Order: sequence, then structure tokens, then C-alpha cells
Amino acid sequence: MIHFLLAIIYISFISLGLPDGILGAAWPSMYEGLGVPVSFAGIITMIISGGTILSALMSEWLVHRLGTGLVTALSVAMTACALFGFSVSTQFWQLCLWGIPYGLGAGSVDAALNNFVALHYKSRHMSWLHCFWGVGCSVGPYVMSWFLTGGRHWGEGYLTISLIQIVLTAALFVSLPLWKKKAAENTSAAEATHERLGLKRTLSIRGVKEVAIAFLCYCGIEGTAGLWAVSYVVFEKGISADVAAGWGAIFYLGITVGRFLNGFLTERFSDAVLVRTGSIIMCGGIIVMLLPFGSVAAAAGILLIGLGCAPVYPCLIHATPERFGAENSQAVIGVQMASAYVGSTFMPPLFGLIADNISLGLLPFFLLLVLAAMMILSERLNRITGK
Repeated sequence: MIHFLLAIIYISFISLGLPDGILGAAWPSMYEGLGVPVSFAGIITMIISGGTILSALMSEWLVHRLGTGLVTALSVAMTACALFGFSVSTQFWQLCLWGIPYGLGAGSVDAALNNFVALHYKSRHMSWLHCFWGVGCSVGPYVMSWFLTGGRHWGEGYLTISLIQIVLTAALFVSLPLWKKKAAENTSAAEATHERLGLKRTLSIRGVKEVAIAFLCYCGIEGTAGLWAVSYVVFEKGISADVAAGWGAIFYLGITVGRFLNGFLTERFSDAVLVRTGSIIMCGGIIVMLLPFGSVAAAAGILLIGLGCAPVYPCLIHATPERFGAENSQAVIGVQMASAYVGSTFMPPLFGLIADNISLGLLPFFLLLVLAAMMILSERLNRITGK
């Protein structure tokens, strides 16, 4: 039955990814019917991100009170309700309203699941689980496009994904005794009696500020490269838009395949070594993208950046209990997740301002600068926690 729990966790990670890409896929078909400018998609994503950041910071309190299994089940149920709300919305303000539970559900489940896996499973599962998140991110837009290309309403796509989340919610409630049993097997006396830290005390732990900013930098790199890499090769490398359009998938393919392979590498190498290796591969990919060798070099650079991104996020998370203590890991991971969402929310539009006012050609240099900050903080974190 414990294997059933692991299967539920894997499915939960697919569920985390399912809603992430569907707004972008559906928005060109949504905004005119809603009577709003195309730019208003940013308002919805900001509301969702705000809820996600808040609930990630609350995750320690929620898990302390309810346990990981119940937090996960309630969070997925909240997301399912929000997606159903999206499916029946006819006004823009309704989407904004439903974006609140959408974000609140996403942040707490992400932090709770990541901590549970970091505490109770080997590093390979963390990498494979985040690989499954990538599968969910790919499937969600495909489901939406299936409805749209068939001439059906975008609300049906949201409804379908909502129904998937409802089925998962039922499975999560059924599996609640397994979550408690697994947690009891590995919970130490220190964890069982540990009081809730809160944000201020969590940030006072040595190394937490470094790892939080490292997460912000990493997610800034992933989000900025994912949003702007195709535009860079079109406008700076002279590659046609129709050829470059599919290259966004190359980046995410690199992340997904890289995390699958990284699961095997965790058996031989430590999390710190894999984070360092991924950072070096990212650096190589950015430099390759800069080289004046046409489309092949540009595509190879984008792929290498994705491959380099692959181990960083799951390995940084998995190392948290070892670095900061199992009794502190939920609080620290909550801060890490909140920082990650801040990076992915604000870093891509920040570079958009740079591209508008200076040049899109600065993308590789922007990525290198943020990557250098992440590597410095990561190495400082290794020194602090190594002691």
C-alpha cells in the first residue's frame, strides 16, 4: 500500500503541472469574448502568483496543524473548484475572483509535497517527480488545444482539467491513512516535539537567506529563458518565427528529460555536486546561444540551458532536511517556494522592460548575471551548511 502512496504522489505532481500552461494556451481565444485587452492575462497571473506566495509561506502552519496528506487533499480540492469556476466564468472579474483560491491551493500543496518527499524518499524520486510535473505542464495545454481546435469553448478545457483534479482529490482523501503511516515511520522525536518556527525565526537560520535568493535566481532564469529565448533567436539571430516557434518546447524538453536522467545520477553524486554541474551546463548553454553559428547553435544552446536547469530545483529542495534539519525543513521549504514564485513572477517582466528600453540582445548577459548570483549563493550555502 505504501507503493500506492508513492503513485498518488507522482500523480499529484502531474496535477500540479496540469493547470500551469493552460491560461497561456487558452488566452488568445478568451480575451475577446471577455471584452478585455490581451495584456489583462498578466493581472490574472499576478493574482494567482500572489496567492501562491502567501500559501507557500503558510505551509508550515498548515502542515503542523493538518498534516501533509490533508493539506494536499484540501489544496487540490481548492484548485479543482477554482478551475471549475474558470470554466463557467463569463466576465473578467470572475476569473480574477477564482484566481484567489487557484493560487492559494497551488502554493501550499507544492511546499507540503516537496517537503514530504525530501523527508521520506530518496533524491531520485524528487527528480522524477519534477519530471512528472513537466509532463503535466505539457498535457494541460494539449487538452486545451484539443477543445479549441475542435471548435469548442475554452471553458470545456478548464472543466476537463477540473474533473481530473476532483478524481485526484477523492484518491487523496482515500489515501490519508497512508500519509500518516509513512510520516510516523520516519518522524524523529525532534520533529514530533518541534514548535512552529514562523517566518522571522526561519529567516534567522544560517543559510536560509542564501538558499531563498538562490531559488529566486533559479526560477528567474527558468522563467525568463522560457519566455524570451524564442524571441531572442528570432530578432537577434534572424531565424524565422515559424521555425523558432517550436524551440520553446526544446527548452522544456531539456528540463523534463534532464530530470529523468538526473534521477539515476543521484545514486552516484550528491545534491550539491548535481546543482553545481547543472549550473555549469546552463552557463555553457548561454554561451553557445551567444555564438554566431546560426540556428543549430541557437537550438543547442536553448536545449543545454534546459538540461542545466534540470537538477537545480529538485536537488536544492531534497537537500533541505540535511542542511537545515528535518524539524525545520517544512518552514524552510515554504520560504524557498515563496522565493521561487517571486522569481518566476517578476524576473521575466523585468527583462521585458530591459528588452523594450535597451535591447533584446541582452538576454544572454542577463541570464549569465543572474546565474552568477545563483552560483555564488549556492557555493556560500554549501560552506555554511557544510560546517
